[in-house]
Amino acid sequence: MPEIVGRDEFDALVIRTDFDDAAAWQAVAAALAQPWGDNGEFEASVYLIDDPAWAELGPDEVLNAVRRDENLSVVFLADRVTMQSVHHALLALDIAEDEDDDLDPMYYQELIDSPPPREFRTVPAGVHAVHGNLSIGNMDFAEFAEAAFADPDRIYRSF
Repeated sequence: MPEIVGRDEFDALVIRTDFDDAAAWQAVAAALAQPWGDNGEFEASVYLIDDPAWAELGPDEVLNAVRRDENLSVVFLADRVTMQSVHHALLALDIAEDEDDDLDPMYYQELIDSPPPREFRTVPAGVHAVHGNLSIGNMDFAEFAEAAFADPDRIYRSF
């Protein structure tokens, strides 16, 4: 995998892993470029990786490749599901390493038995809120995942 260079630490990282539908990718990229916020008051800040070297990579492979970036808390994949979905819902992946190995079962058995979610789907408009809030530590990944899982389509849209 090529190294990711040139991403500003405030840019959401979106990696295309499905290359079967160029029109769907263009629709995803256009949606990601739209201003966001309650009244569209914020400019989109996204770094798109559109390189066939990432084709067909799964979540674990992508996570292993991007974990070197210490300024990154979440990565978004434009995978086959994204391209085929009406909502173009991207896969949001939590960058944090699993720390369950270090937990003492005497005190943390419930957390060990039910680890927090590591991924969820979000519409392109949700990418900015997820990335921004995770970057500044305003919210945690599980809060967004819970909102996604509460949606009938299991997609994060907004709060």
